[in-house]
Amino acid sequence: MLLLLAEYLQQFYKGFAVFQYLTLRGILGVLTALSLSLCLGPWMIRALQSKQIGQSVRNDGPQSHLSKSGTPTMGGALILSAIGIATLLWADLSNRYVWVVLIVTLLFGAIGWVDDYRKVIEKNSKGLPSRWKYFWQSVFGLGAAIFLYVTAQSPVETTLLIPMLKDFSIPLGIGFVVLTYFVIVGSSNAVNLTDGLDGLAIMPTVMVGGALGIFCYLSGNVKFAEYLLIPYVPGAGELIVFCGALIGAGLGFLWFNTYPAQVFMGDVGALALGAALGTIAVIVRQEIVLFIMGGVFVMETLSVVIQVASFKLTGRRVFRMAPIHHHFELKGWPEPRVIVRFWIITVILVLIGLATLKLR
Repeated sequence: MLLLLAEYLQQFYKGFAVFQYLTLRGILGVLTALSLSLCLGPWMIRALQSKQIGQSVRNDGPQSHLSKSGTPTMGGALILSAIGIATLLWADLSNRYVWVVLIVTLLFGAIGWVDDYRKVIEKNSKGLPSRWKYFWQSVFGLGAAIFLYVTAQSPVETTLLIPMLKDFSIPLGIGFVVLTYFVIVGSSNAVNLTDGLDGLAIMPTVMVGGALGIFCYLSGNVKFAEYLLIPYVPGAGELIVFCGALIGAGLGFLWFNTYPAQVFMGDVGALALGAALGTIAVIVRQEIVLFIMGGVFVMETLSVVIQVASFKLTGRRVFRMAPIHHHFELKGWPEPRVIVRFWIITVILVLIGLATLKLR
């Protein structure tokens, strides 16, 4: 919106042309979302407390978590509000990628909101039944996949690229839809499984989102894309504004979510943010890099899969508790140690992901 205003004001003062620069609008997206999160956070926490929208804690989990019972949840609505407002203010709203990512984020957030609402307001411990949660995730994920496939303007937009192999790619054809579905839905659920400790999910999300913002900027610039041998995706650079908003909103939320948390994001935030990361990675053709950078999310997901499979097949558990962050807690690691070490792992993995820009 403000971009349109700046374009109009250029006829009176050419200095407003500075708002055409993606880097500036990306920074403004960070600052706008961060400011909104910090300003609205205390109000939202008080509102959630007044309505007694508190987290329920499992009795079979780490005993240290029992004190978290009643902590306000559904704070992910704060993140999504800040991202949405900042993106609408600073992004080019004629860009289809901006709308795809924004709509996917909000739709997956709606799924999480219904799940959280049933758990904390209606006191239904099961929340939204899994079959319905996956059904709507599938509907929205497939919808985004089909849209991106139908509107693709060049073959590279539906081709699977392998990092570090500059002359090797796999044309996917209709298989692009299948891959995109699994990336979006898988990322959504992976971030949701990771969201079990104070700040554990949001900081890796911020770091991965920031790295994807760099990929977006480079992929949307024909000269950078050609130099780095990455796919040139016209219009993808505009997603740096969304990624900036995600960084700002995430850091603002972390202010209140850091140990000991004053508020939890809930499914409304976790499902939405994971879907956003997956959608952005698909657009810039960096699904494998997302898998690398989001290694913590992958590890958390695999721990659940392994635990469930092992128990069903052998009756034994591989981990003391899944997801794996609870395993380390039950081994005696203090919660802050688990969180910070997982953050450190993410920093390393994000740097490895960024290094693939040159290792081709």
